[in-house]
Amino acid sequence: MIKIEHLVKNYGSNCAVDDISFSVESGEIVGFLGPNGAGKSTTMNILTGYLSGTSGKVSIDGIDILADPLGAKKLIGYLPEQPPLYLDMTVDEYLNFAYDLKGCKLPRAEHLAEVCEVVKITDVRKRVIRNLSKGYKQRVGIAQALVGNPKVIIFDEPTIGLDPKQIIEIRNLIRTLGKGHTVILSTHILQEVQAVCDRIVIINKGKIVADELTENISRAVENNRRFNVKICGPSREVLSAIKSMSGIVYAEALAERDGDAYTYMIESDYGVDVRKKLFYTMAERGWAIIGLEALGMSLEDIFITVVDKSAEDKIRQSKPTRRRSGGKDALEKQVAEAMVQEGAQKRAIADATEIEDEE
Repeated sequence: MIKIEHLVKNYGSNCAVDDISFSVESGEIVGFLGPNGAGKSTTMNILTGYLSGTSGKVSIDGIDILADPLGAKKLIGYLPEQPPLYLDMTVDEYLNFAYDLKGCKLPRAEHLAEVCEVVKITDVRKRVIRNLSKGYKQRVGIAQALVGNPKVIIFDEPTIGLDPKQIIEIRNLIRTLGKGHTVILSTHILQEVQAVCDRIVIINKGKIVADELTENISRAVENNRRFNVKICGPSREVLSAIKSMSGIVYAEALAERDGDAYTYMIESDYGVDVRKKLFYTMAERGWAIIGLEALGMSLEDIFITVVDKSAEDKIRQSKPTRRRSGGKDALEKQVAEAMVQEGAQKRAIADATEIEDEE
C-alpha cells in the first residue's frame, strides 16, 4: 500500500533523510519512531505530499506522490500533531467543510454520521469546536482524517496532551481503524507503539536503523530475567545460597532492609524461570520469601540502545554479561543489536535485488 524507495531529502548541505526504503502492507499498523531531528517529520511530510523529496520515490497504492499528487492524496487521511481545526465552527460544519474540500463522493449524511459514530463524537456534533475538551478536539481531528474513507491513515503524535483515559480511548480507536485501513503512527510514547502497532520502524540521523515486528520486541521485553526478592534470613548465607543455584547468573544484596529481611537482586539465564527453585531452596533452610518483584526490560532502553548502536560503524555481537547495579541489561543490548543488524541486512538485500533488476 505504501512504498518508499531510496528517499533523500536535503536542506542545503544538511541531509535530513538519507536514502531510506521501507514499505507498509495493506491493513498493517506501523509505528514510525525516531529521536528529535532524526528525519521522522520530514519523511511524514513527504509521504503526505506536503514536501517533495530531493530524490527517490514515494507511492501510495501504486500512485507516485509526485507524478499524481491529487490521486495519491485522495487515498490519505492525515492527522498532524496539531489538529487542523477551525475553532469557531461546529463539529458538523467542520466535517462538512472537510467533506467538500476532499471532493468526497460518498453519501454525505450517512458517511459523516458513520465517521462520527466510529470516533464517538455523535453527541457533540452541534457544539462549537472551541468549547470541546482536548480529547474531543483530538477525536474531531481524527474524524476529518477519516472523511472520504481513505485507504491510508497517518497519525502524528495522536495522544499528545491527553489524559490517561483519553489515551486508552484513542489507542482502542487506532486498533479498530487498523482492521480496515493502513495506519502509520508516529509518536514518542513507546508504550503506545507496543500497544497498537504490528511493526516498528526506527529512523535515526536520516537512516532506517531498525525494522522489526512488535511481537518480537514484546516477547523480549516481557521475558523477565531479573527480580528483586525480599528474604528473611542472614544476608551472607542467603546470598551464598542464591548464587549456588543453577540458572542464576548474578545476585547481589541491595541496601534495602525490612526487619530481618534483606532485598536481593537476582538475574537468571535467558529462558530460565528460577522462581519455583528459589522458593524451595529458601524453604528448605527455613528462610521466608516475603516479597518478589519482576524487573521487566524497558522498551525505552531498547530504543535508546538501537539509536546509539546505529551511530557505530560496526555492529558487534554482545556476549552474556552479569548485571551490575546501574548498568544496562545484556539482553536489551542483544535485542537492540539484533534489530539494527536485521535492518542493515534488509537494506543490503533490497540494494542487491535492485542491482540485479537493473542488470
